[in-house]
Amino acid sequence: MIPSQRAYGLLLLGVAIATFLALFPGQTIAADIRLGLALFGLLIFDFVVFAVTIWDGLYTYSKRVKVKRQPLARLSIGRENPVALSIQSGNSPARIQIRDEYPQLFKVSRSQLQIALAANSSHELTYTITPDRRGEFRWGNLQIRQLGAWGLAWHQWKVEQSQTVAIYPDLIGLRDLSIRLTLKNAGNLRQSRRIGLGTEFAELRHYNIGDDPRLIDWKATARRGLFQPSDRSPLLVRVLEPEQEQTLIVLLDRGRLMTAQVEGLKRFDWGLNATLSLALAGLSRGDRVGVAVFDRDIHTWIPPERGKHQLSHLLEKLTPIQPVLLEPDYVGAVAALTKQQTRRALVVVVTDLIDVTASSELLASLGRLAPRYLPFCVTLRDPQIDVQAHSFNLDVTASYARAVALDLLAQRQVAFGHLQQRGVLVLDAPASQISNQLVDRYLRVKAQSRL
Repeated sequence: MIPSQRAYGLLLLGVAIATFLALFPGQTIAADIRLGLALFGLLIFDFVVFAVTIWDGLYTYSKRVKVKRQPLARLSIGRENPVALSIQSGNSPARIQIRDEYPQLFKVSRSQLQIALAANSSHELTYTITPDRRGEFRWGNLQIRQLGAWGLAWHQWKVEQSQTVAIYPDLIGLRDLSIRLTLKNAGNLRQSRRIGLGTEFAELRHYNIGDDPRLIDWKATARRGLFQPSDRSPLLVRVLEPEQEQTLIVLLDRGRLMTAQVEGLKRFDWGLNATLSLALAGLSRGDRVGVAVFDRDIHTWIPPERGKHQLSHLLEKLTPIQPVLLEPDYVGAVAALTKQQTRRALVVVVTDLIDVTASSELLASLGRLAPRYLPFCVTLRDPQIDVQAHSFNLDVTASYARAVALDLLAQRQVAFGHLQQRGVLVLDAPASQISNQLVDRYLRVKAQSRL
């Protein structure tokens, strides 16, 4: 039982009244008698307030509300994950406060929840929690306070709700991407089979104005009867679609540069989210998808497979991995990949890049992949560097910082130029946008039959 502000207010009011009575001027009663009467009256008043406060708290015990936290499934890193609490009141109104023992490392929308409920009613309170790291974390009990009917005391108790919750990569983003890819596949199923957008034969159809004459199938046209009268065009053209069942390999760097914090998450976490998004897009297109995580050596190798089960396998294998303060061995990673994957594949290296000198090993190893493979270098840019480079300030220190930021961006562009000269595809995007831009770029590569 905890006294409320109203109880403390009544006690202060009693003190004020007693003080006034003790100091009230009058000739009929002596000053010491007035003081004794005031103190006695204050004692009686405080005793009554204290007794009523205790009764108010004890009476609330029998009117407790029922509170339960909805079971927490897998949460997504870097996202606002909702946590729902169900509340059911008894046969009297209730005003309650709730504190959930969530992991203190994470940011929440509201640390304390409060609500006033009518009698025999139910409600659901929700707050959001934003994890900034992966792993397993423990949620504790629910601490609940309910105000008494007279508003003099809070009755406090706890509800046993301890559970361990796993923080995964961006599952919310994967779900949204899955919906987007499904809608795109359904809406463009017929549109995807267009002239010049692939290499794999899909069907024959009649020639329409604007079709490429080079794709006219003269033999099929002759077999159908070129000179027979028809309301439609007698010419038949081949309809092509992007080739299916190709191979996509992602090399995910977990070395020193990937430990840096960018927009609230480590670079490796942004790279892992992008890797899983790309894997989902590849699997939805019927490709075989494999992933290798490396630093000085290949830490984890997941052979390329197709099918929905592969995404679940990737999630379970990649989620526990954390970045380390080691310099990555790009040459060793590429050499190990070429031994595992002998057929042509799209090889996506998710890493970071500084300049031509510092990233010379990365440039050399990616250059060796072409033309046997199709190499694709994906780097995660820090938006703060862009902001610094484009912020004008007369302060000397800020001007030096801007000059350094501009030089960093210029050196990155020079390195990207070297990669493109060697036939390497390049994507440099802000960390928070890397997943969407990488998936869009992959779909364009597939549509253009680059692989």
